[in-house]
Amino acid sequence: MPLIDNSSPATFDIPGVRFAPVASPSRGSFETAVWRAVVAPNKAGVVHHMTREEIILAVSGSGLVRIGGAEHMLAPGDAFAVPPFTDFQLESSSDGPFEAVVMLPVGGHAVIAGQPSFSPPWSL
Repeated sequence: MPLIDNSSPATFDIPGVRFAPVASPSRGSFETAVWRAVVAPNKAGVVHHMTREEIILAVSGSGLVRIGGAEHMLAPGDAFAVPPFTDFQLESSSDGPFEAVVMLPVGGHAVIAGQPSFSPPWSL
């Protein structure tokens, strides 16, 4: 397994969230994509689902996962397994940013209602 240099990864921004790849096929991994997500304070993420199970590991700040009509708070060290094809939303639940490490099997796609599915560029 190759050492993956994360000293200066590319970043990808969508409104309210910055993504930085950690491991992905273009960076040397084969089966799992891993990235850091930093969610801006008081900013709700886009409701979406993934075509594969996604694991969210809280690193810093406090986060909120909205899924299936329920809300789940995430503190550093907490993990949340989002089942495939299940709409959810992630946000920072404090006045500071929420940072998480996210894992997705290679080949997973994101789906936002009314749009074609896509492979997140930070997972390629």
